[in-house]
Amino acid sequence: MTHESVHQAGILEPAQRVGLVAAFLVTASDRPALERMFRTLTATIRSLVSADDAPAGRGSRDGIVSTPYQNGILGPAPVTDGLTVTVSVGAGLFDERFGLEAHKPARLRPMDEFGNDDLDRDQCDGDLLLQICADNHDTVLNALRLLMRATRADLQVLWRREGFTSPPRPSGTPRNLFGFRDGTANHEFLDNAELTNQIVWTRPGGDEPAWVAGGTYHVVRLIRMFVEFWDRISLNEQHRIIGRDRDTGAPLESRDPPIAGREEFQAPDHGRDSHGNTTPLDSHIRLANPRDWRTEDRRMLRRGFNYSSGIDASGQLDMGQIFICFNQDLDRQFVAVQKALFGEPLTDYISPFGGGYFFALPGVRDAEDWLGRGLLSAVP
Repeated sequence: MTHESVHQAGILEPAQRVGLVAAFLVTASDRPALERMFRTLTATIRSLVSADDAPAGRGSRDGIVSTPYQNGILGPAPVTDGLTVTVSVGAGLFDERFGLEAHKPARLRPMDEFGNDDLDRDQCDGDLLLQICADNHDTVLNALRLLMRATRADLQVLWRREGFTSPPRPSGTPRNLFGFRDGTANHEFLDNAELTNQIVWTRPGGDEPAWVAGGTYHVVRLIRMFVEFWDRISLNEQHRIIGRDRDTGAPLESRDPPIAGREEFQAPDHGRDSHGNTTPLDSHIRLANPRDWRTEDRRMLRRGFNYSSGIDASGQLDMGQIFICFNQDLDRQFVAVQKALFGEPLTDYISPFGGGYFFALPGVRDAEDWLGRGLLSAVP
C-alpha cells in the first residue's frame, strides 16, 4: 500500500531487489480486537511507505520520555526505499473465532499438496500474510520489526522467508538460481488494465462475496532447488527441460530469427513443433502454458524471489525460490497449472516444501479507509 487505490501495492509493480514473506497466526481475542489490528496495520504501513516519523501517538523522537518508535537501523531519518507492504488473509482467519465463515473467498483453503511436493506443514498456511518488498534488505527488516511491534498483541509469526531478485544480466528479466530468466510473461501485464482485469483481480458475484472486489488470490510456494545436481547436467539438457535458451531467454522454437534485445519476449510457436522435436512436449514452458485457446485464461502474474539459506543437514546448498503469483481464480489458474506440470522432468531438480494460499485484501480508497474494512463490514 503506497497510496489510496482500489488495489494494494506490491502486486503489479516489478519486484524490488529484496522480498520477505511472513505468515502469522491471528491471536486477537474478538472481532473488535481484529478490527483494531487491521487499523493498526494500515496506519503503520502508511507511516512506513510515506517515511513519516511515526503513526500518531507512537513513541517520541528522542526516546527520553518513552521508547523511541524508530529502531535506528535506517539511520536518523526514515526512508521509503521503494517499500511496499501487501496484506493477505488465509483460510484460518475464517474459522468460528470471528464469525467470518460465510464471507470466505470461495476458493481459499489450506495449500494443496501436489504429487511432487514434500510439504513441511510447519512452513505452510497461516491466518495472515505480510509480503514486504523494498530496494534494500535493511528497509525490509525495519518494516517487519515495526509491523510486528505494532501488532504484537494480535499476531504471532508462524514462518517467514527472505529472498532477493538478481539484476538483469545483461538485460531483460532477472534470473533464477538455475540461471534462467524467470517471469518473462510478466511484461504482458505492464499498463494492460484489460489483461489484469481478466487474469489478476477477483470478481465478486457467483460464489465470491461482494467484498473481494479489488483483491486477488495470493499464492506463495517455497521451492528448494537442487542447484548442485542441476550444475552437473549439460546445457542442452537444461534447455530442453525448461524449453528456453538460457542465455537469451528465447523459446527454443522461435517463429522468427532471434532479434538482439527481443529474443526473450518472442512468443513460443509450439504449432511449428507439434511433435516436440525442438521443445520437448514435457518441457516446463510447454506444460505450463501450451499457448492455445484452452489455456489462455490460466496465465498468472508472477512476483518471485530467489533465496539462499546456508546448507542443509547433509552439507548441500539450501537454495531455491520464493514463488509468488496472483490469480483471479485459484483453481482455474495456479492449481490447473500445477496439475499440468505433474511429472515434468524439472521435478528431479526441485522440491516444493512450504507456502500457502492467501487472499490479498482490496486496497484503501481514501485516507479514512483501512485494510480489511470491506470484509469486516460484511459481517452483521
